[in-house]
Amino acid sequence: MPPEVTTHALLRISGADSVLWTDPPPAWALGALARAPWVVVRRACGAGLIPVGVRGALRAQRLAAWLHPGQVLESVTPTGLAQRRSWLKSERRGLVPALAALDAVDAVLRARGIGWGPCGSVGFELASGIPTASPASDLDVMIQAPTPLPPAVAMALLEALEPLPVRVDVQLEVPRGAVALAEYAAARGPLVLRTVDGARLVRDPWAAVVPAAA
Repeated sequence: MPPEVTTHALLRISGADSVLWTDPPPAWALGALARAPWVVVRRACGAGLIPVGVRGALRAQRLAAWLHPGQVLESVTPTGLAQRRSWLKSERRGLVPALAALDAVDAVLRARGIGWGPCGSVGFELASGIPTASPASDLDVMIQAPTPLPPAVAMALLEALEPLPVRVDVQLEVPRGAVALAEYAAARGPLVLRTVDGARLVRDPWAAVVPAAA
């Protein structure tokens, strides 16, 4: 996929007719795209198509679909949202702790020269402008980690983010997938690496993808 449509990118489309469905979509998915014609790029093999996800109003309302690259009207990456500090324009920061916490997260990661961006409901809201995050929402964050991150740095990041008044779920985006920052920092055994081919157990997320027992 082109850089602007990598995993977690938010894509604006014209509507439900732009999406390629595996099965007839449920009514909630059609309604969601009518309200906010945005989809999120998911981690999967596309064979020329972009693997995307449609999100509804409820946590259980998530649907996998596909998109032809020519149907993308706009692409917004999590790192782009962070670089623009898009949350500063949000009038809901006082209502949603996950939005209010973005300044603190930005300060922690920017001070260490780490590229990052908000994902999940917060990222979707910032990209689309549609209220999506709730007062109970966690803050999902991706960190760019093209080269190995020292475990001590990973632990320091967790300790710096832990006092925030919202749960911050951080994923390290490595060249071949993603691994949870908390799991990597703990370093208690094989790690779950999420790849385009599914989850795999590995000992080193930056090494060639091989089973942990190999």
